[in-house]
Amino acid sequence: MSIRSQLLALSDELRRLKSEGVRSVAVSERSLTALRQAATYVPPPEKRVSVSPSPCVSATDSPESGPARPWSPAGEKRKGSVAPAMVPTLPSPPVVVLPDADKRARWMALRDLVLGDAVCRANVRTGCQVVFGVGSLEAKIFFVGEAPGAEEEQRGEPFVGPAGQLLNKMIKAMGLNREEVYIGNIMNWRPQLTTAAGRPQLGNRPPTSEEMAYCLPYIRAQIEIIRPAILVALGATATKGLLGEGSFRSIGEVRGRWHSFAGIPLLVTYHPSYLLHNDTKRAKRAAWEDLLRVMERAGLPVSDKQRGFFR
Repeated sequence: MSIRSQLLALSDELRRLKSEGVRSVAVSERSLTALRQAATYVPPPEKRVSVSPSPCVSATDSPESGPARPWSPAGEKRKGSVAPAMVPTLPSPPVVVLPDADKRARWMALRDLVLGDAVCRANVRTGCQVVFGVGSLEAKIFFVGEAPGAEEEQRGEPFVGPAGQLLNKMIKAMGLNREEVYIGNIMNWRPQLTTAAGRPQLGNRPPTSEEMAYCLPYIRAQIEIIRPAILVALGATATKGLLGEGSFRSIGEVRGRWHSFAGIPLLVTYHPSYLLHNDTKRAKRAAWEDLLRVMERAGLPVSDKQRGFFR
């Protein structure tokens, strides 16, 4: 991985930690030395080579010109940002009308609506896919995440990257399989960052309020179709989408407590990506205790072994 890629990944993770309510992080002397070296690094002159466009790349001619889509680039770099975010100009949220049919037919109709939505399709990069929820239509537990990442927009399925692999392990530890729950995202596309033409996007950014507002009717419709016993909001962004942006200041205020969305019990816990980067027993134990609450509320058996995880 290049130094630039590493710094973008670091910036992305710091933004996510901030959105989760983390106010400070411990940094070793070794890491500080590496950051100082990166700050003074001068890359060698680039060799001009012909590169074929890869999947999921920007169609822009330059970061300043903006893509040939309903987007307008941010007027200036935000202080502290690595790459200015592309700020979408979106129409009013869609009104979802589904056929009076059985659950499967309604879900398929909704899936067609989302995958064919002109706004969703316009806000994915060349070669990328709109992402819709997956899982059992009879699921008791519905996990709600933030937005697709690089792997998700490539495959068109939520939670298939490293965070998704951890989520699968968490679900397995609950005594369930991925196919027995339902997994969706607040967003149906990966929020864009400005990149050079023909280059893939490095890093992620949280969706804007306008982006979440546009996609919210689609996740709400999925919830109405599935009618799960319990909703699990993964991370601060999913929680803001479901409970409202002004409902809390940090995820610590709402995590591990029961809330309600559309009349369904909702529990807030950490996003798997947070657990990947905050690999401590304390964080894992907190997240597992949240899942134990979900299991008990859903009427799932809880063994002594499961209760003893991370003790």
